[in-house]
Amino acid sequence: MGTQRLQQLFQHKKEKLLSIYITAGYPEIDAMPKLIKLLSDKGVDFIEAGMPYSDPLADGPTIQHSSSIALQNGMNLSLYFKQIAQVRQEVDLPILFMGYFNQILKTGIDKFLQQCKTAGIDGLIIPDLSPEIYQAQYQQIFEKYDLGLVFLISPTTLDERIQLIDELSSGFIYVVSSSATTGKTGGFGQEHLQYFEKIKAMPLKNPTIIGFGIDSADKYQTACQYANGAIIGSAFIKALSADDPLKNAKYFIDKIINAAL
Repeated sequence: MGTQRLQQLFQHKKEKLLSIYITAGYPEIDAMPKLIKLLSDKGVDFIEAGMPYSDPLADGPTIQHSSSIALQNGMNLSLYFKQIAQVRQEVDLPILFMGYFNQILKTGIDKFLQQCKTAGIDGLIIPDLSPEIYQAQYQQIFEKYDLGLVFLISPTTLDERIQLIDELSSGFIYVVSSSATTGKTGGFGQEHLQYFEKIKAMPLKNPTIIGFGIDSADKYQTACQYANGAIIGSAFIKALSADDPLKNAKYFIDKIINAAL
């Protein structure tokens, strides 16, 4: 399917998209397939499935902690792809790989992208792969496998670079709400809203999804006023740390979705 699932999603749904980030192998080694199935059943639109990494530069303490536990649990790339392939037998919503470029280089780009394709991954979010390097060295091979690459923009991204990212993106543009790492909480201030307004006013061809710091139904709804939807990561990971992860995941998603109705 490749980018097709994502494109179909954005063709059929233009607003209030909800994406959830999960860390593969957290809180238990076999949690990812169960969580993706649950999230799909609850009406989540697409999944960002994080491959744990020892040095995750874009991630705040909550996701770093979940990565550390997932690695201790024994999560690795081979098991990651096996679990994605397993859940693909039941679930058709778009799933994106979220990880770091070193993980890909270690495997070999061709082999890694082939594994993504075989398992049923639709696109990738690689925070440490710049659009310029992607365009110069890797665009052809990603396109060969029909795997979209999602780039991040932040309040400090220059307009010219946003336009390049819009040109190179297939799927959506990940609008980082602030220049901090994931998991920062607190309300959206005036400077956040001005930034969202500026991005909303730009004539971009790709949908926009706001992420980082979306930790409540209110902030999800605010993000949806300025973009096609939002990604919730750290707040969802925190909800999984209590006694009954699946029950807590269900409760968390119900709160977000019911408030948006």
